[in-house]
Amino acid sequence: MDIFERIAGNKGPLGQHAKGSHGYFTFPKLEGEIAPRMTFQGKEVLTWSINNYLGLSNLPEVREVDAQAAKDWGLGYPMGARMMSGQTSQHEQLENNIAEFMEMEACYLLNFGYQGFMSVVDSLVTRNDVIVYDSECHACLVDGVRLHQGKRFVFPHNDIDKCRTQLDRANKIVAETGGGILLITEGVFGMSGDQGKLKEIVDLRKKEGYKFRLVCDDAHGFGTLGEKGQGAGEAQGVHGEIDVLLGTFAKSMASVGAFVCATRDVIDYLAYNMRSQVFAKSLPMPLVIGAIKRLELLKAKEQRAKLWTIANALQKGLLDAGFNLGNTNSCVTPVMLSGTLGEATKLTFDLRENYGIFSSIVVYPVVPKGMILLRLIPTASHSLEDVEYTIEVFKKIKVKLDAGEYHSEELLNANA
Repeated sequence: MDIFERIAGNKGPLGQHAKGSHGYFTFPKLEGEIAPRMTFQGKEVLTWSINNYLGLSNLPEVREVDAQAAKDWGLGYPMGARMMSGQTSQHEQLENNIAEFMEMEACYLLNFGYQGFMSVVDSLVTRNDVIVYDSECHACLVDGVRLHQGKRFVFPHNDIDKCRTQLDRANKIVAETGGGILLITEGVFGMSGDQGKLKEIVDLRKKEGYKFRLVCDDAHGFGTLGEKGQGAGEAQGVHGEIDVLLGTFAKSMASVGAFVCATRDVIDYLAYNMRSQVFAKSLPMPLVIGAIKRLELLKAKEQRAKLWTIANALQKGLLDAGFNLGNTNSCVTPVMLSGTLGEATKLTFDLRENYGIFSSIVVYPVVPKGMILLRLIPTASHSLEDVEYTIEVFKKIKVKLDAGEYHSEELLNANA
């Protein structure tokens, strides 16, 4: 069959609904200043779907640094990849600042978290090595695993017993190939909000003698967890046991870009072998200078304290109201409801149009059939009044859902 004919006949599990959902349930346009209240479809909505955890995008001092850097440097400089012509003192300064803050030997900047994290995984292993990874690892990590030409074993989410079983399988293979084992997990899982069991994984190595190197993607934990904001590893007391730590600027830093921290030897190796960075243009100067300022504010703790005031109030209020938040122990707040895909669209439409609340809707195949997941992302910019209003609204939609007011087997066509 012709490739394009196949595509025309099969848009994929989500793409098949594009006609009725595009621009509303999928690819929605939130407009205006990045803030708790933005504009959607011409109406003001209280939004819980922006990964602006520390509220840094709203701070005047951040906006001023961003604007001045763009004025001074433009968006083009430096031209070329880091290895060829894109190296600057500012890039090195940011890397040194991050390494110092994370208390790790060295750091390397990545243009984007997705392509960078995928490339880190791809670069670290050869066909003789084995990868063991959590089933709910982010797509970028899974894509990195897919590039691996050797064996890989997945264990059920946060299941340490099954992780141990897969490590046993991996050990048998590397005993023959002479390779090593790379274990990949996350500091905070972005959909469920629960932290990866870093302490238990570290104990497999320290107390049970398993040999592996630990890679942790802490995109959601960096800046939000731990006394210093170093992330889930710090919060669990095992920060120093993480071999390769991945973080992004797209969450707590409210910007674009990412980083990888490890030993100097590993960072030097990655700098010369990550294809997504070696063959890609360097991170633009305004983003680098803006990140230096953001890191300075992240260290100050003030915004993190504001974030947790909101997150704790939101989660406590929802739990007290009887909502299922799963096992979250981070700021990510997943509200899990039962219903069909059709009910999910009607419920979300009601939230946005009649109550002015915009939250991300997550449905099958991202979550199991029969589940509606509304993911709320609290930020330091939200107010306790925002929290109180949201909890009251969620109580109302839960009553409607249970009463069958959203009942439908068909998706609501938002473009009809």
